[in-house]
Amino acid sequence: MVKGDKRIIRGWTMYDWANSVYSLTITSAVFPIFYAAITGAGGADLVQQRYGIPAQSLYSYALSAGFLLVALISPILSGIADSTGQKKTFLKAFCYLGAASCAGLFFFSMENLWIGLVLVMLACAGFSGSLIFYDAFLPEIAEPKDHDRISARGYTMGYIGSVLLLIINLAMVMKPDLFGIPDRDGLPARITFITVALWWVGFAQFAFRVLPDDQYGRKPEGNIIANGYRELRKTWKELQSTKRLNSYLMAFFVLNMGIQTVMYLAVTYAKEEIKELDANGQVVPIGDASLIISILLIQLVAVAGAFLFVWLSKRFGNVGALMMGAAAWILLCIGAYSIHWANEFYVLACGVGLVMGGSQALSRSTYSKFLPETIDHASYFAFYDVSYYLSTVLGTLAYGLVYQLTGDLRNTVIIIGSFFIVGLVLLFMVPNREVNVVAAED
Repeated sequence: MVKGDKRIIRGWTMYDWANSVYSLTITSAVFPIFYAAITGAGGADLVQQRYGIPAQSLYSYALSAGFLLVALISPILSGIADSTGQKKTFLKAFCYLGAASCAGLFFFSMENLWIGLVLVMLACAGFSGSLIFYDAFLPEIAEPKDHDRISARGYTMGYIGSVLLLIINLAMVMKPDLFGIPDRDGLPARITFITVALWWVGFAQFAFRVLPDDQYGRKPEGNIIANGYRELRKTWKELQSTKRLNSYLMAFFVLNMGIQTVMYLAVTYAKEEIKELDANGQVVPIGDASLIISILLIQLVAVAGAFLFVWLSKRFGNVGALMMGAAAWILLCIGAYSIHWANEFYVLACGVGLVMGGSQALSRSTYSKFLPETIDHASYFAFYDVSYYLSTVLGTLAYGLVYQLTGDLRNTVIIIGSFFIVGLVLLFMVPNREVNVVAAED
């Protein structure tokens, strides 16, 4: 396979188009609102009485468990994938796990709350696990000079595709009669979870068809688990000898704690803290329609943000652009702590979208560009994605704990803002050039 093949790159970006509907419909838009409705009012009291944990904290813990599961199993799986040349096989397996779990959320209810939360965890694990092997294809299909642009293109495809399905899903929820769907027992919302599964699996086939099988001609030999462990250990030793890559991973770890917590729990925060005026001029909690508008704003502005940060990286370098992003996140946290009204939340959503799109696309491509010469891409990206998921675990866990201990969601903004401050400091410490630690010690 020749790097830069346009057909393969188009196919690769289609997986972003396919799986991003999970991020938008399941984690950001429809399911959080559906979950709040199911566990709201008397349901929230029931959850608190049964488990001694607020319903919203329980949801954030389920997400944390999904990320933790992937963080625990992905390193050895990535080692096996590299030693056997089976990255695409693992990509498919996690894709199908995530999609099937999304479809299973159709049956979510208070009566089977724990089954539903397990499905939330598995859907999260399927989505997260597939990204390890998906991201690992980037350095194999494109030259380093194109990584920023192609990574941004992938995220852009994801933002656009997820918005298209969300619009269809919103039409189903708001006008179910147009689709012949009975408007009872939350059925329209439940059906959207099935559409996510079908969209995810269906469009993923474009990527599965063109991405290479066993790019480097590796064949399984002997004990594949032992070989996978050896592969992972070798990669870990190589990683430990690189100062710039290590420094960047630490900065990324802390920054991602903030970014992912914002992404996964912004709707929960808005439902509790943001107000608007109803038709009678009464102050009421922000409505679902207003939340959806803000989510759509985030996704659409994120398209521009992804390419803005590509331009910034060309002008100021990848780390410099990420530092600007971290500073912007700090300002957004100050804004989130201060605002109270829906109109203010819309402005904040546009800012979040602009920085989110650029931060995500550039974080992935920066790591890819900093890699040493290697063919063990899945193993290297396992460490990147373990950092990604463990930081998400800690971020969502901190959010849930702060809310559980203080009972005030605004306090969660303070802890999120602190992640970005520490991350910005760590970015300052990333060397301009790679430094071989062993050579430096000699």
